[in-house]
Amino acid sequence: MPAVQPPKIYTVSDLTGEIRALLEDSFSGIWVEAEVSNFHHHSSGHLYFTLKDQESQIRAVMFRMQNRHLRFKPQDGLAVLVYGELSVYERRGEYQVVVEYMEPKGLGALQLAFEQLKEKLHAEGLFDEARKRPIPMLPRRVGVITSPTGAAIRDILHVLRRRFAGVDVLIYPVTVQGDQAAPEIVDAIRELNRRGGLDVLILARGGGSIEDLWAFNEEIVARAIADSKIPVISAVGHEVDYTIADFVADLRAPTPSAAAELVIAKKDELTQRLDDLEARMTGAVRSRLHGLKMRMAGLDRHLRLLNPMERIRMQRHRLTELRKDLTGWADRRLMVLAGQLGATAGKLDSLSPLAILGRGYSICLRLPGHEIVKESAALDVGDEVEVRLHRGRLRCGVREVTAEEA
Repeated sequence: MPAVQPPKIYTVSDLTGEIRALLEDSFSGIWVEAEVSNFHHHSSGHLYFTLKDQESQIRAVMFRMQNRHLRFKPQDGLAVLVYGELSVYERRGEYQVVVEYMEPKGLGALQLAFEQLKEKLHAEGLFDEARKRPIPMLPRRVGVITSPTGAAIRDILHVLRRRFAGVDVLIYPVTVQGDQAAPEIVDAIRELNRRGGLDVLILARGGGSIEDLWAFNEEIVARAIADSKIPVISAVGHEVDYTIADFVADLRAPTPSAAAELVIAKKDELTQRLDDLEARMTGAVRSRLHGLKMRMAGLDRHLRLLNPMERIRMQRHRLTELRKDLTGWADRRLMVLAGQLGATAGKLDSLSPLAILGRGYSICLRLPGHEIVKESAALDVGDEVEVRLHRGRLRCGVREVTAEEA
């Protein structure tokens, strides 16, 4: 009868180690699609998070050496695709995915990093127009940060010579693509600020893909532009290309050639502007002189009013005018009164007994008292009467008295 083999007894460490070896051998080079949760960026540089779907979850870690190449910042709720291997964290006996590569699902890593940095810097106010500096109208010295062998520098120099050959150009050569590009650009901006003597900086590069232009989307470049004491024009890529540098710079040019055109005015444009300024200045001087002339005229009138002899002359003139007004008023008043008197006299004349006599009537007066005789019964035969006519009088004696029948 064969001997019974004693059971193999594992220590926890041994068991965990064998599980780890089994998992790593069976699940190496795996791709996992999931949603990020419980994300934590440790001070050591390692990234700790959970990968989950609607039903399950698994812990994950991305060590510092692997995540330093990430272009975007993982965050809770972000759908990702990760590559790595399954392993065991032996101290806790937990299995986890050790991530070597990660990209956002549905949106490229570079595009996501661009949007994240754009949102971050916008919230800090680095894009605000209020903090941006004006570009000098006619700079004497221009600094150009770009590749010395690219088409961008040739285009810039051609435009500058054509528009205004007298400007000084300082070219600071840098790499404009690759991992070393961003640090070199930052060093160039800081060095040219330290040297001083430049009126404006042009940060230039020709067109390319988002990967080609990525140095100008780096946060360190954006902050170097914002910290520059010299105004910066960003001229990166073609007209349709936008980089973080474009938003932070004091002025964005669609192309390197356009940057040169923006920084230097044409001679004829400058001449026209000087003519316009001269015309405006002449108009302003004329307007000012006219205003002063009007003010002097007002002061002259005021001084004349304060002169005693002038005041006497004015009062004399006023008195003459008042006398004329009074005389005119008196004449008009007399005419009115004369008219009123004539009308009253006419009315009285029409009511006068004498006017009745003029129509053939007469007045009989009893003598000697000259009482008006109104009826025959007031007289006796032999009385004397005076008959007043329209013209003249008659002295008569009463020979007969006839009483009028009622």
